[in-house]
Amino acid sequence: MRRTSKVITIGDVSIGGDNPIAIQSMTNTKTSDVSACVKQIQELTEAGCDIIRVAVPDEACAKAIYEIKKQITIPLVADIHFDYRLAIEAVKNGADKIRINPGNIGDRSRIQAVVDACKERKIPIRVGVNSGSLEREIVDKYHGVTAEGIVESALDKVKIIEDFGYDQLVISIKSSDVLMSIRAHECIADQTSYPLHVGITESGTVFRGSIKSAVGIGTILYEGIGDTIRVSLTGDPVKEIEAAKILLQSLGLKNGGVQVVSCPTCGRTEIDLIGLANQVENMVKDLSLDIKIAVMGCVVNGPGEAKEADIGIAGGNGRGILIKKGEVVRRMDEKDLLPALREELEHWEQ
Repeated sequence: MRRTSKVITIGDVSIGGDNPIAIQSMTNTKTSDVSACVKQIQELTEAGCDIIRVAVPDEACAKAIYEIKKQITIPLVADIHFDYRLAIEAVKNGADKIRINPGNIGDRSRIQAVVDACKERKIPIRVGVNSGSLEREIVDKYHGVTAEGIVESALDKVKIIEDFGYDQLVISIKSSDVLMSIRAHECIADQTSYPLHVGITESGTVFRGSIKSAVGIGTILYEGIGDTIRVSLTGDPVKEIEAAKILLQSLGLKNGGVQVVSCPTCGRTEIDLIGLANQVENMVKDLSLDIKIAVMGCVVNGPGEAKEADIGIAGGNGRGILIKKGEVVRRMDEKDLLPALREELEHWEQ
């Protein structure tokens, strides 16, 4: 059962409550380079990104938000560290949400200045605490970095903002340690009703990071915790969106989209199944169909293994078959498999 959380609206996207899990990413272009930043945001939007975050390390980046906002269609979050004035400038230039760690913004008067600016424009604040940014007193209290310490730090920061009369908040508690992240979310879930942004920070490269994120984020979401996610990867941020979509589909939390399943190959395989499966994935990545496609490497077991798919192909030794709902409907030369599948999908009716 999904955790009940407060609904927070970021631009035209609402998270929390019964709203779908929103997918986020972060640009790796210089925010002050408006054209490059906009280009990447548009690519991420086409890939399925719901909310985008940009780094704001200086005033030029804060001011660039004004021009970027004119050219994008998804909500923009300004990521601020250390300088509270950049948060205020980002708000003035149209940011839809501000991400801060109140612990590195400065004293309470500076935090209040940011809160007042957001309150005036009804812009949510994401309170972010990472395992690497815990205060010394909390680390000492728990004798090291712990899930409980991360939660206490985050809730302390939330209390500061609440004391300033503002409750349009999203909480983010992250660690590169998967088990610590899971435990932290389990700890905080029943201590607050604010929506939670879930992710495994510094998870690594596309391969390693996708696996760590699938385990961590997937476990947290399976427990009914989480309202928006980011799969953080060292690589092209479009890969973050692709991984996030598959993760959500696998948990039954995202409807629609093409799912491609393929067998792992074995000694019976007599076809370039790896190449074929990759070609199919590339061919269907922009389709809006809600369909499951099977790509099998054995004409003997292919129909049975593909019976839960809507459509599938299998081949070997120069021959191939087209399968629908587990039944062979066409036989053809192996070279015709991909064109035949493409033709079927072009005329597919939902």
